Amino acid sequence: MADQQALDEVVEFTSGLIRIDTTNRGGGDCRERPAAEYAAERLAGAGLEPLMLERTPGRTNVVARIAGTDPSADALLVHGHLDVVPAEAADWSVHPFSGEIRDGVVWGRGAVDMKNMDAMILAVVRSWARQGVRPRRDVVVAFTADEEASAEDGSGFLADEHPELFEGCTEGVSESGAFTFHDGSGRQLYPIAAGERGTGWLKLTARGRAGHGSKVNKENAVTRLAAAITRIGEHEWPLRLTPTVRAALGELAALYGVDADFREVDRLLEKLGPAAKLVEATVRNSANPTMLDAGYKVNVIPGEAVAYVDGRYLPGGEEEFRTTLDRLTGPDVDWEFAHHEVALQAPLDSPTYAKMRAAVEEFAPEGHVVPYCMSGGTDAKQFSRLGITGYGFAPLKLPEDLDYQALFHGVDERVPVEALHFGVRVLDRFLRTA
Repeated sequence: MADQQALDEVVEFTSGLIRIDTTNRGGGDCRERPAAEYAAERLAGAGLEPLMLERTPGRTNVVARIAGTDPSADALLVHGHLDVVPAEAADWSVHPFSGEIRDGVVWGRGAVDMKNMDAMILAVVRSWARQGVRPRRDVVVAFTADEEASAEDGSGFLADEHPELFEGCTEGVSESGAFTFHDGSGRQLYPIAAGERGTGWLKLTARGRAGHGSKVNKENAVTRLAAAITRIGEHEWPLRLTPTVRAALGELAALYGVDADFREVDRLLEKLGPAAKLVEATVRNSANPTMLDAGYKVNVIPGEAVAYVDGRYLPGGEEEFRTTLDRLTGPDVDWEFAHHEVALQAPLDSPTYAKMRAAVEEFAPEGHVVPYCMSGGTDAKQFSRLGITGYGFAPLKLPEDLDYQALFHGVDERVPVEALHFGVRVLDRFLRTA
């Protein structure tokens, strides 16, 4: 079991990593190297030989391998990203890069997404070194750059240019799973991710006839674009149940004693109450307009207008997504992928999933482990190019008054010290037996 020093270090490392500003604003505006050096130094302190790799100067990744006791076993990848989304200090109760520890809580950008998991990995690995522990299978540890943007400098670069570092890896675990979800009635759910929707970030371009703002113009690019994004924003996508989502609905229905009628999914979601939040975003594809760019002067009709849309599609749903966008954009608006990544699905009957479930149940016997599909995406998409099946497993035991999902990319991101201790114990238990 993880020792007391590991429990102390996970708090120290979470705070220390938060204090290193690795804000990723997109377009290459980020520098993860100081955080990578922080992680590499602590891996080296555990007797490992971490490699630091860059596609672009300053955009640093760290990879290390821990040899297992069974050389015939497949290797396991454990990965976390070092970059974070921007934070406006004026909106926060504490400075977002202070790493302040107050009243048993660690505050700052990255506290849940995902420097907490980075710290857990480091604490567990160092605990093993002190205790002389070796896992059954090889464990490859990777800390990546650029997850909060395109991943081109991070997991994409590692998968494309350094696949040899992941030789033998068949499965991987990373963020967004095994956290406490309180349903409001006293039940504690622990969703483990076994799938992700695909990423389809879109650029829409409408072209028309430029002219004076006072003149009649039936070929107004802004009007054409506005019509297209209105159609997209108002579109009701049809239901599409993947095996992971179907299993999630079935287990939740059984837990709440309701009929799992997959012909009336929306009614089933209503019966599940707050627990429906775990699956409601993943029973359909989606497309949300998010950015607009048109014109340069109020009395000039521009010849071009551009919009961006955050699109997501379920496993098996990409063709439907494409054909629907063709129809909704119409003849006067072109669309292309600004960023495109695959949807993922992982088996629920695997020994690895069973061991993740068992590790959570050992330390949270009052909880109910359920599968779910992530509505967004992670670095598991890029690592899937190497044949690595990805799960979301970053364990945290959270109090009822802390809305975990709202803290992702939100204001006053924070994590309780006790949640970090729970995470280290569960991660240690799982990785020893995986």
